[in-house]
Amino acid sequence: MAHAEQSGPAVQAPVAPGRLPLLGHALQLWRQPIAFLESLREHGDIVRLDIGTWPVHVLTSPEHVHAVLVQQAHRFGRGRIFDRLRPVFGNGIVTTDGDFHRKQRRMMQPAFHRNHIAEYAEVMCRQAEAMSASWTAGREISMVTEARGYAMSSVAEMIFSGDLSRSAVEEVHRSLPIVLEGMLVRAVMPKSLDRLPIPYNRRFDAAAARLRLIIDEVIARYRAEEKGGGEDRHDLLSLLLSSVDAETGSSMGPEQVRDEVIAIMFAGTETSATTLSWIFHEIGRHPEVEKRLHAEVDAVVGARPVRPEDIPALTYTNNVFQEALRLHSPLLFTRRALAPLTLGGVSIPAGAELAYSPYALHRDPVLFPDPTVFDPDRWQQGASERARTHSYVPFGAGQHKCIGDSFAVAEILTAVATVASRWHLAPAPGVTVRELPAGIPQPSELPMIPVPRRVQGSSRTGDEMPQ
Repeated sequence: MAHAEQSGPAVQAPVAPGRLPLLGHALQLWRQPIAFLESLREHGDIVRLDIGTWPVHVLTSPEHVHAVLVQQAHRFGRGRIFDRLRPVFGNGIVTTDGDFHRKQRRMMQPAFHRNHIAEYAEVMCRQAEAMSASWTAGREISMVTEARGYAMSSVAEMIFSGDLSRSAVEEVHRSLPIVLEGMLVRAVMPKSLDRLPIPYNRRFDAAAARLRLIIDEVIARYRAEEKGGGEDRHDLLSLLLSSVDAETGSSMGPEQVRDEVIAIMFAGTETSATTLSWIFHEIGRHPEVEKRLHAEVDAVVGARPVRPEDIPALTYTNNVFQEALRLHSPLLFTRRALAPLTLGGVSIPAGAELAYSPYALHRDPVLFPDPTVFDPDRWQQGASERARTHSYVPFGAGQHKCIGDSFAVAEILTAVATVASRWHLAPAPGVTVRELPAGIPQPSELPMIPVPRRVQGSSRTGDEMPQ
């Protein structure tokens, strides 16, 4: 187990090879960020790289990651990537630290209680049915587009309710994809480039501003409706507006609610849609996995629509989800040392940036044998051992672990089961799917062809395949 303080003289972290004057390792990160981050484990448990003149200590061992996220979390702040996301997320729990973060988390936690998750799951089931029913047998779909539409619709309906919020839902579909696609670039590029009047910056800034403005308008309408004795809503926005901190008695102001709503939108859309896309990609490439998944869904769900209570029984489907999430994990997170310390015998100065890559960690052959092989059965056994060694952290760990992880699991498994009960999704021929760098690496494209399944005793097949 790694601890922040160790005996013996501290040393400097080894520097990753290929550093260039002024640029540091920026060129390697720009050209091949995924391969470069994976290569760092060959050079030590803590490796220094430079992005321009910005030094970063990258942690490649699960023990050191656990020490920073859990054991010694009080010694670290959020770090540069989160600072750079503040223009989008404001002071939401995604970007904040310390007492303020703990207070916000206490106030938001009830909205993610299992009782509310069950209510949200009803929304997910409806949205998954709508997505699945919209497809035509034999007509190619973009799974990336479909998954993102499903995730955005589910999250938007969970947050907002009724006609009052229709304009917000439309704006989410318009602007959120632009913000999501630009976030990794904005996070790692120098702040001085933010103001350049290039199309990328204009598009990103305009989308972020529209998103914040429309949510501000909806919050103002909710508050006016509440004062006027309007209808009692049961959506997540109403829960946040009415939440009170049990320890301090304080509530959230409208700007704070806005920041938290944007954070929830991002987490519930980006992670879920991307993971869902990769799940169907992997199922399409592995017929035996698909066969077993379909058999489980048929046994649990049968001829009717998926219900929230079905999800816990979908154990193999959950294994498929975990394996897809392992293979296609978030690329990079950061922390900042608040004071000088020693980690793994390496001297870390105050203010130093530390980073870790769940993606690289989850593909370490020491932790996951045959790491590039898609094998859901690895989750049948050894899950407790992985938890003990802290080698699997797709949702983070410690005080900053994703507050909505249960929501994301329900959202993804609902969609997988709903689609599997009706369709076999065949990969479109002649297409090579590549990973594109992003907060979570995205499929370059994912065209798939829905083929109806005939579940015994069911009339819920897809459209008849054209002759």
